[in-house]
Formats: sequence, structure tokens, C-alpha cells
Amino acid sequence: MDDNARPHRALLVEEFLESEDIRRMDWPDRSPDLNPIEHVWDAQGRAIATRNPPPSTIQEMKTAFLNEWDQFPQEMINCLI
Repeated sequence: MDDNARPHRALLVEEFLESEDIRRMDWPDRSPDLNPIEHVWDAQGRAIATRNPPPSTIQEMKTAFLNEWDQFPQEMINCLI
């Protein structure tokens, strides 16, 4: 099962799946209703984008992500499951 992203369609991946006789399941692109974590990533991205000043280094981005993750409401996660 994949979302047709390029890394999932690389020749190496295709060859491995074929060698292991693994069949793909059709999965629509960008389907957050079928993959609830996508709602979380979207909310995280929007929250980080509103920071002023925005993160300008990898470490600042990591810190911002972890801070936003800690503040993410459990009630929202419960609604996604």
C-alpha cells in the first residue's frame, strides 16, 4: 500500500516487491481520510508556519516541531482514530 510517491515507485522498490511476490493495493494520492496521521502533519506544518520568526535552522525546526507536537490536543487525535 502506498500513495504513489516517487520513493515508493523506484525501480529498486518495484524489483523487490516483484521478487517477494508482493502485490500493491490501490491507494489514492493524498487521502487523509484513509491515513489519519496526514491531518496531524498538516496541523503541525500550519502551526510551525505561523511562528515569528520562522525556524531558520534544522535545530530550530526540530525544536519547533517538538514543541508543537507536545501542544497538540489529544482530543483531536482521538477524533482521527
